[in-house]
Amino acid sequence: MNRIFSGVQPTGNLHLGNYLGAIKNWVSLQKDFECIFCIVDLHAITIKQDPKELESNTLEVTAAYLASGIDSKKTIIFNQSSVSSHSELTWLLSCFTPLGWLNRMTQFKEKAGKKKDNAVLGLYSYPVLMASDILAYKATHVPVGEDQKQHLELSRDIAGAFNKAYNVEFFPLPEPQIFGQATRVMSLRNGLNKMSKSDESDYSRINITDTKDLINLKIQKAKTDPHPLPSKKDELTNRPEAANLLGIYSALNNKKLEDVIAEMAGKDFSSFKKILGDLVISKIEPISKKMNDYLKNKDYLKKILKEGSEKANKISNENLLEIKKIIGLLII
Repeated sequence: MNRIFSGVQPTGNLHLGNYLGAIKNWVSLQKDFECIFCIVDLHAITIKQDPKELESNTLEVTAAYLASGIDSKKTIIFNQSSVSSHSELTWLLSCFTPLGWLNRMTQFKEKAGKKKDNAVLGLYSYPVLMASDILAYKATHVPVGEDQKQHLELSRDIAGAFNKAYNVEFFPLPEPQIFGQATRVMSLRNGLNKMSKSDESDYSRINITDTKDLINLKIQKAKTDPHPLPSKKDELTNRPEAANLLGIYSALNNKKLEDVIAEMAGKDFSSFKKILGDLVISKIEPISKKMNDYLKNKDYLKKILKEGSEKANKISNENLLEIKKIIGLLII
């Protein structure tokens, strides 16, 4: 049985990067996999969160999942903190995770920066919780962006270390799934930086909840260079903003980047931005409208999460019990 696990943090302002890099691809995965999609609220609290906003953002992500086409009848949707096995398994797996492995994680170094000694333990051990998220369900495949690939490799290492320690083949080694174009959507203000919720400038990203007029404005203001669009892919090497906008168009249109480059070759950015703006609006505006409809019925969203957590608890608790038995923990 092939099983997918993935999740998004409920930190507000879901944007085009979240949609193209994750949620859009998840919708198609439902056809061929048993899918478990989580709102990873425990990961979110590695950075201080406003309690009311955290709860509200959790429901917003749930609404975004549903509005984008994730089917709660086929797919398990739940918030991470409602399934205690994630936290419990994190401790068990941390006992199989050498500090050297964690010290190699580049994302901790980037986020902690020069204030490493003041960083919270949760930020440092975040990759072990991510491994627990995946391994609690014995997931076989994990859709990841390039920036999470290292953490998935660690998950595979931890699974392998556990299997080797007890001479078992309990955990499958989860395989990464990195999809097509625009798996890493960049800022509209700087093509070298990833599109991010935390960027101070709202013009750096297209939020899923943006209005038609705001989407158009942001696309028109997006940073570009003075040259026409290229005719060959290798001409994008030193043109990050052009590569980003063409990648977004490619992903939204489900076309190969090479075909998009051929289609747009020689156009000026002004003309291309009009085409791109219309395309983004056609794809994002319907999702935004459905999200707003779902958010008017928060009781329904909570019901979806409750039903999902019950299903997730059943799977993960059965696996956790087996893990405890393998380790030799007394089951009473």
